[in-house]
Order: sequence, then C-alpha cells, then structure tokens
Amino acid sequence: MEAQELKNKADRMNPEHREGPVARTIEEYTAKLPSDLFLWAALGSMAVSATLKIMKKDDEALFVGQWPAPFLLLGVYNKLVKVEGHDKKDKGR
Repeated sequence: MEAQELKNKADRMNPEHREGPVARTIEEYTAKLPSDLFLWAALGSMAVSATLKIMKKDDEALFVGQWPAPFLLLGVYNKLVKVEGHDKKDKGR
C-alpha cells in the first residue's frame, strides 16, 4: 500500500478524531487526581529503591528503581488531561 492509501484508510476509521469510551473514562478519573501525587510517588519509589540498595537487596532495588519514570509519565498525562481536557466535541455530553 502506498502512503496516501494508508492515510485515507486511517481517516475513514475515525473521521471525527474522537477518543474512545475507554480513554474518555480513564481521563475522567485521572483528571480528579492531584498532579503532585505522581511526583511524590516517583520520589518515594526512588527513596525505597535507595533503601533497598543499602540493604543489599539489589534485585528488589532494581525493580522498584524502575517505577519513577512511569509515575512521571502518568503525571504528564494527568496534567495534559487537566489542561487540555477531553475532546472538545465531547464537552457537551
């Protein structure tokens, strides 16, 4: 398939560019959470990871040490939902 054909096919799938019901529901709930919750979760997991490392529990420290990035990404998502809101077309619902 050529690029234009793929673009046309994608445009026909969701011509109004609306979010699906699952994304809309997630946004409704995540928008209620305070943004700093995710920052504190990231900082807390770093502290727990450092503590586990000091206790020579390296595997657990590495596991918990991978949590801050997802927490911060969830915080960015949370902030975007609050600032941009849901689809503008869905505001009236």
